[in-house]
Amino acid sequence: MGKKVKPNLSMTQIINMSMGFLGIQMAFGLQNGNASRILANFGADVHELSWFWLVAPVTGLIVQPIIGHMGDNTWSPLGRRKPYFLIGAVLCAIGLVLLPNAASATQMMAANVLLLAVIFLAMMDASINVAMEPFRALVGDMLPKHQGTIGFSVQTILIGIGAVIGSYLPDWLTQLGISNVAKAGFVADNVIYAFYIGAGVLLLSILYTIVSTKEYSPQEFAEFENGKEMVEEPSKFSDIFKDFAKIPLLMKKLGAVQFFSWFALFTMWVFTTSALATHHFGLSPQDTHSVEFNKAGDLTGKLFGYYNLWAIPFAFLLTPIAKVIGKKQTHALALFCGGLGLISMYFIKDISYLKISMIGLGFAWASILAMPYAMLIDAIPQKKMGVYMGIFNFFIVIPQIINGLFGGPIVSGFFGNYAIGYVVVGGVCMLLGAILTMILVKSEDETPKEIEEEIKQVHF
Repeated sequence: MGKKVKPNLSMTQIINMSMGFLGIQMAFGLQNGNASRILANFGADVHELSWFWLVAPVTGLIVQPIIGHMGDNTWSPLGRRKPYFLIGAVLCAIGLVLLPNAASATQMMAANVLLLAVIFLAMMDASINVAMEPFRALVGDMLPKHQGTIGFSVQTILIGIGAVIGSYLPDWLTQLGISNVAKAGFVADNVIYAFYIGAGVLLLSILYTIVSTKEYSPQEFAEFENGKEMVEEPSKFSDIFKDFAKIPLLMKKLGAVQFFSWFALFTMWVFTTSALATHHFGLSPQDTHSVEFNKAGDLTGKLFGYYNLWAIPFAFLLTPIAKVIGKKQTHALALFCGGLGLISMYFIKDISYLKISMIGLGFAWASILAMPYAMLIDAIPQKKMGVYMGIFNFFIVIPQIINGLFGGPIVSGFFGNYAIGYVVVGGVCMLLGAILTMILVKSEDETPKEIEEEIKQVHF
């Protein structure tokens, strides 16, 4: 059987197969903008927040490689990746409903509210990871490699739309008359109803992708692989460790860049609410329930909405910019702008101008979600697309785990619980990521021979 080339997909087909990311990122946006606020409502101190946020990267570290490995070896009537979309979406929707209602559930179950909230947060995070990883692998499965950049850019656009909706939703509901204030120990109604809406959109968007997208069969993949069947022998979970030992050189280089990029992002997600409350609203670090604190929480959601909104046009521009200056130069420029954006939050005291900081972060976020994967896709063999996308996630979650362990004590010990200083540290880390991109990563004009040599190192 001769080797066939994957056909180009139309823009409609690319959008259809990525639509579920809109719902996933809406859930992620709701979590990023409100998890610290919810945990603070339930009694968590600022120096404890990063510890509670460890749930997300730890679940990602465990779940994504396993789901990627399972997806690589799954051939069901529903498809290769789609069963995991569905399972993850259903479980995540349940978590979205339960998390803001942890206080009410505590009264019924006589449990510790923070412990219960962390359990629901872990359920949400694990489910998001179950649903998210297969979408990355699906781009590699379905698209010819020259369409990889546009595929990940479309995902970034849908991620931006979903995140904007998720970030703004609590504030929009407040404007409709739903209360954004709750008694001590409970979550405001605007946040609770926003999570309900997020659960519904998540399920609908995932179902749309499942219905509208047909995955390739094992026989079709065999034709793309010179007649070599995709599933030749029983796979073992131990293969994940063998695959990790054989990761391509390009993945290692991009992993170093990812470390500093995601360290900065985690800092922003965890500590922005506290930073705004203390630095811009003049509150004490102990104030986690007042009307002003909840205003800071609403502002965090709106600012996160701004950077996701800016990520949408930047996602459209990534491909033409990369064609002019190169992929790695584009990514380095984006990280540089993002670092300046985070640092500028310290110097901009008027909250109405903080949206300016979000422009650079929007550029960085768009590139972080697309360019590393577009650079990496050429170095990953088709047979291992899922597991290597999951392993690449290690370089995303490990910096978050390190930050989660030490970020809170640093904020407490070095910054007196005033988190704005640590947000600046995050900006510096993003600048370091830009520098490493230019130093470590090869230009995309690598010869095919060089890429082939890297692929030969990969375990099959």
